[in-house]
Amino acid sequence: MKFQTMLLALSAISAGAACPAKPKPSSSTSIAAPATSSTVSVATPAISSTASVVDPKSSPTSSVAVPKTSSEAAVAAASAAVSSSLSSTKALAASSAAVSGNSTFYGGNLSGGMCSFTTMSSIPDGLYGTAFSGSAWDDAAECGACLSVTGPNGNSITVMVVDQCPECDEGHLDLFEDAFEQLGTKSAGIISTSYTKVPCGITSPIVLHNKSGTSAYWFSMQVVNHNEPISTLEVSIDGGSTWSSTTRAEYNFFENASGFGTDTVDVRVTSTSGGTITVSGVSVAADSKVTASSNFS
Repeated sequence: MKFQTMLLALSAISAGAACPAKPKPSSSTSIAAPATSSTVSVATPAISSTASVVDPKSSPTSSVAVPKTSSEAAVAAASAAVSSSLSSTKALAASSAAVSGNSTFYGGNLSGGMCSFTTMSSIPDGLYGTAFSGSAWDDAAECGACLSVTGPNGNSITVMVVDQCPECDEGHLDLFEDAFEQLGTKSAGIISTSYTKVPCGITSPIVLHNKSGTSAYWFSMQVVNHNEPISTLEVSIDGGSTWSSTTRAEYNFFENASGFGTDTVDVRVTSTSGGTITVSGVSVAADSKVTASSNFS
C-alpha cells in the first residue's frame, strides 16, 4: 500500500514537471498591456492635432501653423491695400486743397508778364491778376489758372495767374495792387492768405495764338482764354490718326523745334481735368490766331 502511494506521488511529480502551470491572469494583462499602450500611442497624436486647432499655444504644431500665418498675412496685405487706396484718394483730393501762405502786391504786368498774354488787352471781367510763385512755376503750368484767394478777414476774390514772382516761395502770391486792396490795406504790405484752384468762369471759346516766327519748320503755339489750366497741346498732320506731343516753354508756349512740315495742322488741347478740345485746319503762320468753338466746362 505504501509502495502504491509512493508510485502515485512520483507520477504526480512527473506530471507536474511535464505540464507547467498556465500563466496567471496578471501575466495575461501584461501581454495585453502593449496593445493598450499602442492604442493610446496612436490616439495621442490625434488628440494633440485637435488641440493644435483649439489651443495652438499648447501644441508644437502651432509653431508651424502655416494656414493661420498665411491668413494673417493675407489680412495684413488686404489692410495695406486699403491703406494704399485711401492714400491715393487723399493724394487726389490734395490737388484742390487750400494752400496757405502770404500775399504781397505790385503794379501788375499782363501783356509783359511771364505768361506772355500779349493778345489779352485786359483780364476777364470779375477776375483780378496775380503773379505766381517762382518755386512752383513748373514751366508755366499755372498760367491762365484761376485761384480763389481768401484774406485775413475771410473775404475772398478770384484771380488769374498771368505772371511769375521769381522770389516768391510756394504759397506766396504777388497780387496786382487792385486785388490786394480787396483783401487788406496797402499799408500792411503783406497779409496772410490761402487759395484753392477754381474754374475761371469764362464762357467764350479758347483761342490759339502762334508766336512770332512760327512756321512749318518751327512750331510755337499758346492757348488763351481757357476756363481751366492747360495740361497738353498735341498736333496731328494726318487728320487725327496720330498725334504728336509738344513741349511747354517757361514763357507759356507749346513748341516743337523742328515744326511739322506743313502749313496747317489739327490741334488737340487737354485741360488738367482731362477735357479735350480739337481744332482742325489751324494755320501755323506767325502771329496768327484761331478761335475754337468751345471752352472747358
